[in-house]
Amino acid sequence: MCELLIGLPDVNIEGVGDWPRWVRIAITTRAQRPTCPTCVGAVWRHDDLEVELVDLPCFERRTRLVWSKSRWRCPNPNCDIVTFVESDARIAAERAGITDRAGRWATFQVGHHGRAVSEVAADLGCDWHTVMDAVNHHGRALIDDPNRIGTTTAVGLDEVLFCRDGPFKHRLWSTQVVDVARGQLLDVVPGRDAASSCRWFAEQPVEWMARIRWATLDLSGSYRSVFDTMLPDAIQIADPFHVVKLANFVLDEVRRRVQNDTLGHRGRKTDPLYRSRKLMTLAHERLDDTANAKLAGLLEAGDPKGEVRNAWHAKEVVRSIYAIDNAELAVEFVTQLGIDLQDESCPPEIRRLGRTISKWRHQIAAWHQARFTNGPTEAVNNLIKRVKRVAFGITNWTNYRTRSLLYAGKPNWSLLDLNSR
Repeated sequence: MCELLIGLPDVNIEGVGDWPRWVRIAITTRAQRPTCPTCVGAVWRHDDLEVELVDLPCFERRTRLVWSKSRWRCPNPNCDIVTFVESDARIAAERAGITDRAGRWATFQVGHHGRAVSEVAADLGCDWHTVMDAVNHHGRALIDDPNRIGTTTAVGLDEVLFCRDGPFKHRLWSTQVVDVARGQLLDVVPGRDAASSCRWFAEQPVEWMARIRWATLDLSGSYRSVFDTMLPDAIQIADPFHVVKLANFVLDEVRRRVQNDTLGHRGRKTDPLYRSRKLMTLAHERLDDTANAKLAGLLEAGDPKGEVRNAWHAKEVVRSIYAIDNAELAVEFVTQLGIDLQDESCPPEIRRLGRTISKWRHQIAAWHQARFTNGPTEAVNNLIKRVKRVAFGITNWTNYRTRSLLYAGKPNWSLLDLNSR
């Protein structure tokens, strides 16, 4: 009955002790006498070695599995091996401080449920490093599973702050490669430059890359060069959120400049332009008659040359790009919009917005063909930030990548085979 409760293969229960801090279970194996791993000759029994392993809690008590290993001696004087200790990976890996089943359970808790490593270590009554080493060991097989990624038709790139390193808090970044069609994190690469991302794509199979038809990105020149170099046949799509965000940022720039030019100071709560800042960021169709009248009055009072009003109209026109249903019409509209916004009568900030739209006109208009966005990439970034919050900061790249991929990479958790032991 004790062997049934333990659930380990070919194990004898030598004793169970109730210690103050945990339940102590002593075991030996029923393995046959081995042969020398080098000369394959007969061996003699030398002595026994007790190894204490962290195991799963038993009846809400922390448990230690004490494995009395047999040490064997090779009598062959010409053999390189003098003694060796028995091993069984089904119980625990070599030099591991935790049983195999406890390591699998800890990997599922940290990777699938997103629990803190320190919290899982407290449940097991062991050190943080013991749990994290087990997560890296068992998680590597899940991350490197060739069936995890599968067929990808649309990918996206975006960056996340990895950590602040050193005494001067130097910022280190990571780039997430995401399948935006399925919302799955494919991998995490260091840095946010083009070189590291290009290197990752170069390591992928040619057949897999040939199936990618769409590539989403924010208005990032480095990620654009990645897709130009590694996925030249994929159609690039500029994320609509970032396009509208840029238009709102330009509107805010114009408002702050006009505010300072007219009144000589930054916005105060009684200034007309400062009072209008939130109304101008709202979509025009969401403003009722009262709000429209209030916005018109504030602009009339604080915008003598009409520059802020022009910036607001430019922002609304940029938003109207995504109300067009025809893909060909969208290309013509975006192209002409970029030209119109660069007119000499426009404020300098608006002309800069026009140059940006002209530079990215094909990527902006491509949204109308497939309607893919970088939203799934931003959602994956949020999951990674949750892992960072739970961990109270991560500075080790291997731990960061493993935990991110286990939590957002959709691994096949059945490979852990949690119910087999």
